[in-house]
Amino acid sequence: MSYEDKDEDQGLLLGILAGIVALVIGGVLALCTWVSGDSSMGAKKADVPAIAAPATVAAATTAAVGAVTIAADEAKVVVENGVVKFYFATGKSDLAKGANEALAEVVKGVKAGQKAVISGFHDSTGNLATNQELAKKRAISVRDTLIALGVPTDSIELKKPEDAKGTGDNAEARRVEVVLEK
Repeated sequence: MSYEDKDEDQGLLLGILAGIVALVIGGVLALCTWVSGDSSMGAKKADVPAIAAPATVAAATTAAVGAVTIAADEAKVVVENGVVKFYFATGKSDLAKGANEALAEVVKGVKAGQKAVISGFHDSTGNLATNQELAKKRAISVRDTLIALGVPTDSIELKKPEDAKGTGDNAEARRVEVVLEK
């Protein structure tokens, strides 16, 4: 084998490698352009995290995947049909921003003579005892917030943590619900 053959092989490999790098960079730049501009596919700027021009392709890919995972695993609070639902990040018991505002109607209901019933739920993945303990910690966080808002402890009932089967994904199952009862 001559040196010319080796040079041709190296040139071919370098050409293929440069082509792959160019495709990946082009894909990342196209994604950045799509995210920062108006999309014809209906996505809004707030729906997808923006990615700055990457220093390296690997760093940009890791940042994009990490941002999506974090967004799907954040704490949030929702009020649906008079039920205050707190959703929690995996392994966390921190309440989402807006907890006090979401509990305002519960506080009014308790002042009107109703009882706040707090139910903790957990998903079915992992260790059952650990999940139950975490669901209890989450419910206690909600209870402590209600107490801080002026609700007497004898007007709050904590229910035993439940395994939330058939409610959807694990993020849906990691929740605490607060309802008013007479």
